[in-house]
Amino acid sequence: MRPNEIEVESFRIILEELGKHSFSPQELPIVQRVIHATADFEYADLLAFSPTAIADGIRALRSGCKVLTDVQMTAVGISQVNLSQFSASVRCAIQEAETTSLAQSLGVTRSTAAIRRMSADLDGAIVAIGNAPTALFELLRLAKEEGLRPALVVGVPVGFVNAAESKAALQESGLPYITVRGRKGGSTVAAAIVNALLKLALVQSNA
Repeated sequence: MRPNEIEVESFRIILEELGKHSFSPQELPIVQRVIHATADFEYADLLAFSPTAIADGIRALRSGCKVLTDVQMTAVGISQVNLSQFSASVRCAIQEAETTSLAQSLGVTRSTAAIRRMSADLDGAIVAIGNAPTALFELLRLAKEEGLRPALVVGVPVGFVNAAESKAALQESGLPYITVRGRKGGSTVAAAIVNALLKLALVQSNA
């Protein structure tokens, strides 16, 4: 099979194995892509969407927004080809020297410092957090205390310490979100969600 044929067949198998579901026509491609990236059907029960999340994300991408990530693994997993269709861009500040300096001076994680350093770009951006609960907590702090308003937060940090708690706080924040309840998530999931949104945005553009 060719690569595109493998993907099509994979999505067919996923849909077949999902069986009856209650996902909307726009939620379903996101669920399928996350399951495709992880081979884990539990995500069908764990993914959660705020009411306007998908529309907000598509609108932001079509306007050429910035996609800000907590770690480089998420950034490199997002399709540059599809981003370029909308003149959108991706940035991860965690490896920048200024981020390390700020983290050391404040006694915070590099992920926290990276989000703080990207605060000027947060309004109207899609923020994709797949690894660091501290990055998500910092984003929520900036939204609450400084009134910053991302277009969408893809908040899916993975782990045992504060991952579930940070995602629960996101759901209570009033920000548009796509998240994964509990401990699961990760950079692969964050990138898969953004890539699914890009595909949906391209479909709308070509309609």
